[in-house]
Amino acid sequence: MTKILVTDDAAFMRMQLKNNLTQLGHEVIGEAENGQDAVEKYKELEPELITMDITMPEMNGVEAVKEIKKLNSDVKIIMCSAMGQQEMVLEAIRAGANDFIVKPFSADRIKEALEKVL
Repeated sequence: MTKILVTDDAAFMRMQLKNNLTQLGHEVIGEAENGQDAVEKYKELEPELITMDITMPEMNGVEAVKEIKKLNSDVKIIMCSAMGQQEMVLEAIRAGANDFIVKPFSADRIKEALEKVL
C-alpha cells in the first residue's frame, strides 16, 4: 500500500482520483488544491507518491514538482494533464516527475502509471 497525496484544484478530480487509488489498494493520506498547498502538505505528510495537476492557481504543478524534488529527490510524482499540455508535461518530467496521465483518465491508465513508477 502506497501513501499518496492527491493534488488538483478541482474537488471532483481529487475525489475521482481518490476513489480510483483506494480501489487499487492505496491510501490517500491528503489532498491539496494548488502547488503551494502540495508543497506544504508534502512536508507535513511525507507521502511516497504525489499526483499533481499541471494547471492550478498560486503555484502550478511544474513549480511544485521543482520545490518538492528539492526536499526529496526520491519522491514519485505522476502529473495529471489535460489534452494539449504536452509542453508543460515535458517540462514537469524534466523537473523530476516520473510519469503522466491525461484527463479524463481511466482506472486502467492510473493503475498502469502507478505500476510504472512504484
